[in-house]
Amino acid sequence: MDYTTIQGKQSLDDPSLIHKMNNLSSPPRCVVCLAGPVIVGAGPSGLATAACLKNKGVPSVILERSNCLASLWQLKTYDRLRLHLPKQFCELPFVPFPSDFPTYPTKQQFIRYLDDYATKFDIQPRFNETVLTAQYDPAVGFWRVRTAGSENGVETEYVTRWLIAATGENAEALVPKLEGIMEFGGPIRHTSLYKTGEEFRGKKVLVVGCGNSGMEVCLDLCNHNARPSLVVRDTVHVLPREMLGKSTFGLSMLLLKWLPIRLVDRLLLVASRLLLGNTSQLGLVRPKLGPLELKNLSGKTPVLDVGTLAKIRTGDIQVRPAIKRLKRHRAVEFVDGRTENFDAIVLATGYKSNVPSWLKEGGMFSKEDGLPKLPFPNGWKGERGLYAVGFTKRGLLGASMDAKRIAEDIERCWKAEAKHSTPFTRSHLPLSSSP
Repeated sequence: MDYTTIQGKQSLDDPSLIHKMNNLSSPPRCVVCLAGPVIVGAGPSGLATAACLKNKGVPSVILERSNCLASLWQLKTYDRLRLHLPKQFCELPFVPFPSDFPTYPTKQQFIRYLDDYATKFDIQPRFNETVLTAQYDPAVGFWRVRTAGSENGVETEYVTRWLIAATGENAEALVPKLEGIMEFGGPIRHTSLYKTGEEFRGKKVLVVGCGNSGMEVCLDLCNHNARPSLVVRDTVHVLPREMLGKSTFGLSMLLLKWLPIRLVDRLLLVASRLLLGNTSQLGLVRPKLGPLELKNLSGKTPVLDVGTLAKIRTGDIQVRPAIKRLKRHRAVEFVDGRTENFDAIVLATGYKSNVPSWLKEGGMFSKEDGLPKLPFPNGWKGERGLYAVGFTKRGLLGASMDAKRIAEDIERCWKAEAKHSTPFTRSHLPLSSSP
């Protein structure tokens, strides 16, 4: 990676610009001037974007606050997790999954795939660097990305023409505000801290949230002889993971090539009724909109059943309504007036974007949910060299699509501006000693 040149609107060896940079704010201990983009986040989205850029001949630097690739997958997921979609829909650009991997790779297999992917493209993120702020500096026409190293506390400022937010939709655990949470007295844990049901063996556990994670955690608890109950606060579509020997998702994508989305939804619901029965009788009422139409409009993903419904039918998993409040002595009061005691609570309430906490701009991302304001497929590009990848609510497939678009767009700028590149003057800006 070349840290001494930059493709940009103006050369930073212009003494007037150097003066502006050094006087707009107190200079950090280290300034790194980059020729290519900064990518924030070393998850699948960041890796895919770095690989697509490298394939175009554009260098990049990935900044990662954790000490490993794909920290969400490695550090914050439960042991039994598998990809919810078939592997062919979860591949990153240019590299298929190994042929000996199962249709639905395990967590460990997916992590190995990502490690091999980074090795193949020689992607070496800067680990243990937390982005504090990223802000466009109109005085010089570049992004200034300030980071702090978690190991040594040293602050670094990266100056770059392009900034790519790849922290995704799942950067921070989303913990609901529950009345009486300080009174409950028992352990309350988000799924980001849940590994296996073994530690809850023989215990009565309340799982809050009926998405894919909540359903799978309940099944895992059952398999470890715990007694789980599932809080269902809203309507939910539950579909079989496979239909007619084919992936439900793959079958849906095929049908959408020939049929309108509402007709495909009707076919999915008829097949689901035949294969799973009437889920409303189990306390899982379906939304009025079909699963695909709802996904397109709100991003809400249907649940793909992997055996949880069978446990609900047998009574091994109990379904409960929304929580009204938590009480002393590990009691939970539900909105239907019932009060019940539990040994522990697991919050399968999902994640949220953390972009508003570090990105200082108001045009591309919403401050409310940290997602791009423009809906898919137009949310990947902002202004002044700002991009987003991993925010489509369409999983790894959506991230790969955005990564390719971003690389193509930056490549055009890279080639157009390559003729005007000028070396940085080392005497003006202190550079880091290591790449």
